[in-house]
Amino acid sequence: MSFDKKELYLRQTVLPEIGEEGQDALLNAKVAVVGCGGLGSLVAVQLAASGLGHIHLIDYDLVAKSNLHRQIFYRLKDIGKNKSVVLRNYIREISPFVAVGSSTEPLTRENIADELKGFDLVIDCTDSLITKYLLNDYCVLTDKVLVYGSLYKHDGYVSSFNLPDDNGRSANLRDAFANLPENSIPNCSEVGTLNTIVGLIATLQTNEVIKIVTGSGTVLTNKILIYNSMHNSQFTMRLSKKTTKNDIERIFAAESYYEPRCAAQDEALLIYPDQLKERREEIEILSVIEETDLALPFEADQKIPFSRFRVDRLVLPEGKDLVVVCKKGISSYEVTRLVKSTHANSRVFSLAGGIEMY
Repeated sequence: MSFDKKELYLRQTVLPEIGEEGQDALLNAKVAVVGCGGLGSLVAVQLAASGLGHIHLIDYDLVAKSNLHRQIFYRLKDIGKNKSVVLRNYIREISPFVAVGSSTEPLTRENIADELKGFDLVIDCTDSLITKYLLNDYCVLTDKVLVYGSLYKHDGYVSSFNLPDDNGRSANLRDAFANLPENSIPNCSEVGTLNTIVGLIATLQTNEVIKIVTGSGTVLTNKILIYNSMHNSQFTMRLSKKTTKNDIERIFAAESYYEPRCAAQDEALLIYPDQLKERREEIEILSVIEETDLALPFEADQKIPFSRFRVDRLVLPEGKDLVVVCKKGISSYEVTRLVKSTHANSRVFSLAGGIEMY
């Protein structure tokens, strides 16, 4: 079947706010979508369907079973595959006029310049506070627009940061929350979320991108829209410009933006699911999952939530190896590193990939 661009995007171009000029602007736009989970997968597909011409997908994570209830463009057969690659291939099937690329590298302070080179608009669909501040600070320093999205339980947050205005650039994330909160290192506990709030916030982010690119409507500048899906209520948090580019230059020079989930794990500290299954009788298991209803596929000998773990209170087993487990193998690895640094001769390991891969 053959068809042209005019046919494909007809229902948009008849809108006076878009028109052929706006559609051309979309086709010429280049955006980077950082994070291809619940927010990013929907944002990317909606933008591609809208005819946004150049989309770059950035995500190192793999599709897991627990993703499927809200990351609806992934299928059972995609479990274990890289999200950005699966999403890239899907978009190529549905949008013949869209150029889409993907990156499977974790976004870090060291590679962010290369990853975002050539993109004037960046869409933050990550679930990492550290990465959100990295994106914010880099976009401020390089004069890139950042469309922000975030989720917490039934609440969603959307804003458009760092747009050109009469005073130079509009407010950014640090004008709302100046510093990364203490004890905010992501761990394997999940407070949970409904797929509906994920879809709502992703659609609002897509809407912001389309308005920014086409120069239509009113954009969420100098404000954060907070939407609650349980009560269908929304609140607008107004922002005033407090931080300067010089302020953020100093922060960027001093901050490592270290993200445990992106760091390579030492093989010597890992045990794999098959190894654990073979040696279960000679191993003691410590679960550091937060207090949720998440069922373990095995019995844990100790349960200490990650947020309450203290290495000086840990009782090491006698005559057995200790295996630390969590949902994705991130918090468990951090605990394993901490135990090993304190008890150098201990036989302690983290379950690679967590119970999701067990």
